[in-house]
Amino acid sequence: MDQLLSTDMDLSSAETDQRIHDLSGQKQSGLAWVKANVKEINDWVDRDGFALLRGLNIVSTNQFSTILETIFGEQLSQYIYRSSPRTALRNNIYTTTEYHADQVILQHNENAYSNCWPMRMGFFCVVPAKTGGDTPLADSREVYKQLPEALRNRFEERGIMYVRNYGDIDLPWQEVFQTQSRDDVEAYCWKNDIQCEWFNDGRLQTRQFRPAVMTHPQTGEKVWFNQAHLFHCSAVDTEMPDSIGADYLPRNAYYGDGGEIAKQDIDVINQVYRDLTFSYPWQRNDILLLDNMLYTHGRQAYTGTRKVLVGMAKAAR
Repeated sequence: MDQLLSTDMDLSSAETDQRIHDLSGQKQSGLAWVKANVKEINDWVDRDGFALLRGLNIVSTNQFSTILETIFGEQLSQYIYRSSPRTALRNNIYTTTEYHADQVILQHNENAYSNCWPMRMGFFCVVPAKTGGDTPLADSREVYKQLPEALRNRFEERGIMYVRNYGDIDLPWQEVFQTQSRDDVEAYCWKNDIQCEWFNDGRLQTRQFRPAVMTHPQTGEKVWFNQAHLFHCSAVDTEMPDSIGADYLPRNAYYGDGGEIAKQDIDVINQVYRDLTFSYPWQRNDILLLDNMLYTHGRQAYTGTRKVLVGMAKAAR
């Protein structure tokens, strides 16, 4: 899929940004320091919506998972009902989305297309890219506020219908639902208010209806919380609808009543994201903690080798 380039502000200076916490002077191991400072770390995320921990001594993926479980206070979540390719490692740690290095991943709140999403996310930079490869952020509260009122009201009133067709073009259903069983897929869909239909050619189609705007359970603020701009047909190869037919697109987004979303509206949404996006160049061993409802994340295109891992917890509905 073609992705839109984002424009990022560089806020990399730890001397001027209180959301970067330089811990390089700590003599304790990364895990020991985290265990001694759990409340303060969570206070940072509650206060600012995210926190970048820089300079901790972290020696393994297992240590990263233990650090996240210590901070989040629970086991990490499995990633089911996926929308992008990634590799599962131990203890519910995953690689970040494995799209080709020349692609930009648009801003999004994780699993905002689903009725179950993580409230907390943690990213770990094992190897920073040679160039690019940042994980840009944007404040979902500001996205909501800066969208034109008429557009915002239209989405808020009508909601969104996400349509997915699973097969060779996009992820197969076996990977998305992490099962080989059609019965398991149907049970998951029933439990999560997803309409599913099997076709004679073996293709699976799902439809899910979700709000475009949510209220944060702690702050009480409205946030723009959806992936209409990522699922919309304008985000895929422009020649794909003619070659396979609009009904067979791997994914698309409509208003909740089935009405088409105008490309011009998607363009406005993407522009607001671009206007609000900023990034911190990754350094080795950085840990970025996010409130997944308050902040979106994405990925810049990059060169060289890049390895960033992610873990999620505190499921919400």
